[in-house]
Amino acid sequence: MKKLLFTIFGCVALFTFSITEVKAQNYKTGVGLGIDFGDGATLVGPSLRHHFSRKGAVQAEVLFGGNSTIIQGFLQYNTPIKGASGLDFYAGGGPSIQLYDGGSSFFLVPMAGLDYKFSGAPLALAFDWRPRVYIGDNDSDFSAGRFGLGFRYTF
Repeated sequence: MKKLLFTIFGCVALFTFSITEVKAQNYKTGVGLGIDFGDGATLVGPSLRHHFSRKGAVQAEVLFGGNSTIIQGFLQYNTPIKGASGLDFYAGGGPSIQLYDGGSSFFLVPMAGLDYKFSGAPLALAFDWRPRVYIGDNDSDFSAGRFGLGFRYTF
């Protein structure tokens, strides 16, 4: 487990240092509704996405559903798609903690998706694939069938 955590923190540090180019992005911050759906319960709650550089963003969500609360945060690498104004591809991931009556669970969530900022309107729409890797005391599990939607007001 220590090797896994060391590897994860090393990858996050390398990723963070590689995102140094700062240019104008489609938007700086977006606040709105996040939806996580697919295998299992559909989760809904507030979502925040903040670009700290042209190629780097953080996203945080607190989602509710299935008699549990999910708190998750993601570090994302962004790049514009040439010829598609307002459309970015992103990839990244982060931790997710599920809180439920009588316990909690820890997941690692990689993700890849598209983020579209509507021209002339302060709105953005995101869609991503976010499989989950459960990490427990004595076992682990992988669920590939999870997706996310984000509807955000941008400023």
